[in-house]
Amino acid sequence: MPCQRCGALRSHRENCGCSQQSEERRMSRTVIQVFEETAARCGDLPALKTKINGVWQATSWADYRRNVRTTARALMGAGLAPGDGFALLAGNSEYWVTAYLASIAAGGVPAGLYVTSSPEQCAFVIDHCDASMVLVDSEEQLAKVLAVRDQLPKLKTIILVDGESDAPDVLTWGALQTYAEQVTEDALQSRIDALKPDDLATLIYTSGTTGNPKGVMMSHTNLTFTGETARETVGIQRGHEVISYLPLCHIAEQNITLHVSLAAGQTVWFAESLEALGDNLKEVRPHFFVAVPRVWEKIQAKLEAGMAEATGLKKHLLSWARGVGARSAEADQAGRRRPLLYPVADKLIFSKLRAALGLDRCFYAMTGAAPISQGTVDFFASLGITILEVYGQSESTGGGTLSMPGGNRKGSIGRALPGTEVSIADDGEILLRGPHVSPGYYKNPEATAETLDADGWLHTGDVGRMDDDGFVYITDRKKELIITAGGENISPQMLEGRLSSIPGVSQVAVIGDRRKYITALFTLNPETLPGAVQAAGSPARHPQEAANCPVFVRWFESQVELANADFARVQTIKKFTLLDEDFSVEGGELTPTMKKKRRIIAEKYALQIEAMYAS
Repeated sequence: MPCQRCGALRSHRENCGCSQQSEERRMSRTVIQVFEETAARCGDLPALKTKINGVWQATSWADYRRNVRTTARALMGAGLAPGDGFALLAGNSEYWVTAYLASIAAGGVPAGLYVTSSPEQCAFVIDHCDASMVLVDSEEQLAKVLAVRDQLPKLKTIILVDGESDAPDVLTWGALQTYAEQVTEDALQSRIDALKPDDLATLIYTSGTTGNPKGVMMSHTNLTFTGETARETVGIQRGHEVISYLPLCHIAEQNITLHVSLAAGQTVWFAESLEALGDNLKEVRPHFFVAVPRVWEKIQAKLEAGMAEATGLKKHLLSWARGVGARSAEADQAGRRRPLLYPVADKLIFSKLRAALGLDRCFYAMTGAAPISQGTVDFFASLGITILEVYGQSESTGGGTLSMPGGNRKGSIGRALPGTEVSIADDGEILLRGPHVSPGYYKNPEATAETLDADGWLHTGDVGRMDDDGFVYITDRKKELIITAGGENISPQMLEGRLSSIPGVSQVAVIGDRRKYITALFTLNPETLPGAVQAAGSPARHPQEAANCPVFVRWFESQVELANADFARVQTIKKFTLLDEDFSVEGGELTPTMKKKRRIIAEKYALQIEAMYAS
């Protein structure tokens, strides 16, 4: 691909002046400088869209800038000092991004919290990030902060977006704005001008699968480099549309909603809720879509349930098209031409499916944040939708490796993000280095020293390999390896990926650390369960009945045995338990980004686990 500025071919881009200028540009700006430049360039184009009373309302880039600057002056007037922490306990909204950017402009350091956090978890983050102010979006979230208020001596002001309160030190959003009158534009500009690319811009708190979360420090360079590099590499342009629905306190969503959008000038639509995501997708029709594996799995389950109802000609046509889609995906991987009948399958089936999902304009469908089952990737590939894996973590500003259309490999997480490096350590650990790597953990030099070495390499904790073309593959997670009583090292993700393909399964948790054999906990998916119980000849109608139905359990055991045929002897599942309820964020088994909390699962289902190991 030629350089977009001067036309130099890819092989010569490292030597063209434009590439050097682009690199310097990525490295030398603050978040607010990028925002100001894009707002000036985009003017009256829509920056944000929110549904109010059933109608999507747009905020232009010019108004976005005006609102951020007014709110920044208001925060200064209300007492936000340079270096103060600014906590956000709120769902995705225009208020969230406005307050986030305003706090940075005023010299503060924003830190997001998950709306599912308990009062104790809120207290930890608000105190740890030295927040003098916290934004809450509802009386429910306000109650959490007030419940631990006496533990937060540094907290001076609570800003309530929606609702009323007569509690001390609580300001409504409207009341906050009046403080802007006390601060001039020149005073605000002085704060903005004082910001430097290497300054601390924000804190990302890891979701904490065990213990208290760590505050990952993000510099302005970390954020602007990653945002601009992703924009340029993926080809995101001004006016492209994207939907914001994953938690904004997570680095993946922050990149999409904020830093990539600020670099590109794209329009961000805020989903009404996770439950409304399907309907909102059809309204937004995003140009690129990012989903964690669990979201892709839920979409897959709904599609499979619909396909199971197809009969006659429609069933045969769908089966034929999926075969064409699967062969086309293989051809793409190998660099060969797609089957001649692909355009026919696309017109008859794939294009209609993409439109029904709201993905008809989507040129980049991405997954990240957790391992995805190859079965899910293959399922969508058979329907003409290529899911591309992106790899990174909070400590690398969410960036690390990237898969691209026409440049991806089966099972790979892609190649190094341009301008960064990937290496494989002697013990197989994946290492990352570059401008996207965090300076370390806030107030935690010991953890920083354990993660970042003297040469600037970030030790990811993931084990993998890299082929001769630079494609990286994850094979294990160092800290999540199961080490059996017999000393065998086993990757739970590898087993879970295969077991999750059993019909009717929602989620799987493999057990076996320091045990004499491997077992598994299964949850059932109510949307795909009907086909499974039919195959089993079971009268069960919902997960609770199926989990306790002897007929279904016997059939399920046969499916586990089929899966065991793909495993080495020491990896086979010797016993399993079907659980009555699914793993969830609310139940405590999943983080807000839907990663398994293995310690919590082990504690919550200790009786079921011990029963599987009873003599």
